[in-house]
Amino acid sequence: MIGIINYRVGNLQNLENALNYVGAKTKLINTPEEMEGVEKIVFPGVGAFGHAAKCLREHKFWEPLQEKVRQQVPILGICVGMQLLFSTSFEDGEHEGLGLVPGEVKRFDHDLKVPQMGWNRVAFSEQEDPLFKGIKNNSWFYFVHSYACYPQDPKSQLGTTDYGGEFCSIARKDNLWGVQFHPEKSQDDGLHLLKNFVENC
Repeated sequence: MIGIINYRVGNLQNLENALNYVGAKTKLINTPEEMEGVEKIVFPGVGAFGHAAKCLREHKFWEPLQEKVRQQVPILGICVGMQLLFSTSFEDGEHEGLGLVPGEVKRFDHDLKVPQMGWNRVAFSEQEDPLFKGIKNNSWFYFVHSYACYPQDPKSQLGTTDYGGEFCSIARKDNLWGVQFHPEKSQDDGLHLLKNFVENC
């Protein structure tokens, strides 16, 4: 069973449909208590980091998510969900993240058009990882974001994308994965990645 965290940030229907399409049994997690019994967790998010962090706290998911990490439950963060795994964001001030992946979330260069909206390539690191098993290097994925993740440890960076400079588009730390793009909107390769998470991570 794959639990999708619903902390009232974004429309989850496309993601749920995509996971069901690749064969996953899914459950919308509306309260922390409903996290019990799920085998893996998908942690989506759209919009501003600060608002998402506030909603995560208000719906009391902050500590339970960290506890699931300690229990070695595989977790996939998507878009702002990935960003919230990091230590700090500088979007509209300075905001504390979950601190599960040491690093920062910073705005793209002011000379660049933001948000980056559309298709861009992801270059995989030389590390083999079950998340991108069977997906060609430099495949295209769909992005919508103005801020990007920069992990402290280069080993946490599984994939990079170039938008006026290189940023981390896939991160991993132990049982945590994060993707800046939207796999549910990334056609066959996005579905392949979700299937990999469901079956191999």
